[in-house]
Amino acid sequence: MANSYLLETLQRTAATNELQIATLIANLSRSVDILTADIEHEETRAGVRDFSDPAYSVLARSLRTRRENIGATIAMLENLQASKASALDTTEREVA
Repeated sequence: MANSYLLETLQRTAATNELQIATLIANLSRSVDILTADIEHEETRAGVRDFSDPAYSVLARSLRTRRENIGATIAMLENLQASKASALDTTEREVA
């Protein structure tokens, strides 16, 4: 018989980690929304929306870069979350 205490501890730890990752993804998604609004505001203020235009705002350009980096982080966390979920399913089958 498998050690039920170990299984429960693993499940609780996995659930806590999954919740932390989900919270982080939600917070980062809100940051992306805020950055998007800031970019739109800066583009409107500067009157230039074309990223390739030399007169494009330096602030808007840096905000776009930040938004892209946060988007990449979100994608990485979502992949991590998916791989942890599949690994937990495999572990539960092996222990049971």
